[in-house]
Amino acid sequence: MAEKNRLVTVAALQFACTDDVSTNVATAERLVRAAHQKGANIILIQELFEGYYFCQAQKEEFFHRAKPYPGHPTIARMQNLAKELGVVIPVSFFEEANNAHYNSVAIIDADGTDLGLYRKSHIPDGPGYQEKFYFNPGDTGFKVFQTKYAKIGVAICWDQWFPEAARAMALQGAEVLFYPTAIGSEPQDDGLDSRDHWRRVMQGHAGANVVPLVASNRIGKEIIETEHGNSEITFYGYSFIAGPTGELVAAAGDKEEAVLVAQFDLDKIKSKRHGWGVYRDRRPDLYKVLLTLDGSNPVK
Repeated sequence: MAEKNRLVTVAALQFACTDDVSTNVATAERLVRAAHQKGANIILIQELFEGYYFCQAQKEEFFHRAKPYPGHPTIARMQNLAKELGVVIPVSFFEEANNAHYNSVAIIDADGTDLGLYRKSHIPDGPGYQEKFYFNPGDTGFKVFQTKYAKIGVAICWDQWFPEAARAMALQGAEVLFYPTAIGSEPQDDGLDSRDHWRRVMQGHAGANVVPLVASNRIGKEIIETEHGNSEITFYGYSFIAGPTGELVAAAGDKEEAVLVAQFDLDKIKSKRHGWGVYRDRRPDLYKVLLTLDGSNPVK
């Protein structure tokens, strides 16, 4: 008797943050519960959802927002919630590790077990997004996590612009890719709107790797006082779920709170992925150039 195909329902949450941790965590919990009511098994909350996106400014006082991974109160609360609802929750947080700091995500399985940590690999540094002041480059490498419902890859925001990250997770067997995000307007250029570019790049990752992809972004205007005056970003949301050919399955707008849900047949997608031949016909022996910065000298 043939086994039933593995169906998984994924969700992307989208909401505006205040700068109060308890308020934001309560909002996240409310939307996780709403996603569960819609049948979601794996639920993605946006990047650094405990507060405002503080990286608009370089302020020593903002390091106080970081907490150690062991005993982190928000992770503990999400562990209890995951166990209660039987859902998987990647939890983004600002991590303090002795004198190092990371933009990290803990993967909570459906029984509340903490499956481990991923630390953001690519750290941006530009007007409004001055993350290099706060975060060390991640040292975990790209990872996949075997959850109750699927083997998942989770990377963070700026990681989503790099096809190498998506391919690394897919090669390790990721069946769905997840990207918690905080992105919006560019303080130095009112005319620059990256939302369509942002979405298309990740749709490409889904299609190139033949895996579904989930991206969760915040909304709302956030103003941070800097040494040069106030900096303002309007986060554009646009959270979405893409299918294994890059097709847009569910999408949010740029202003409204959202709970996006989509179901995928992982066994059917696996057959499509194997039949398409992009993994069979790979040529790793020809890709040594990817280990360089300038196309010729290998990075040591």
